Amino acid sequence: MKKNLTALAFAALLAVPAVSFAASKNPLSVHVLNQQTGLPASEVEVMLEQKQGESWKVLNTANTNQQGRIDALWPAKPFEAGDYRVIFKTGHYFVVHHQKSFFPEIPVEFHITNTTTTYHIPLLLSQYGYSTYRGS
Repeated sequence: MKKNLTALAFAALLAVPAVSFAASKNPLSVHVLNQQTGLPASEVEVMLEQKQGESWKVLNTANTNQQGRIDALWPAKPFEAGDYRVIFKTGHYFVVHHQKSFFPEIPVEFHITNTTTTYHIPLLLSQYGYSTYRGS
């Protein structure tokens, strides 16, 4: 009986970090890939804004990592339904790579209704075009 209680207590301790990790997972991430090279686009500045009336309020700014990702773009504040946009500052990325580009910024507007799920916004980038979608 004592072995069973010890095993149950150990299993409960292992389960706790998984629960707190799920509860603390950031609800918004982005990923930028360069279509021309097939490689992640690192050091792309991305700004998150929330629509407030007719204007936009900056909530957070971050740069993509070596994998072209920002895994936690949502700031340390409650996750709220509403209208948002991420602005990918692509002009600087192309300047650093000695390439011309038609789009210095790529704004992606979206509407959040479900605050119990996560949102992922990938960007497939080239010098003269881009595509995006709601990822998972």
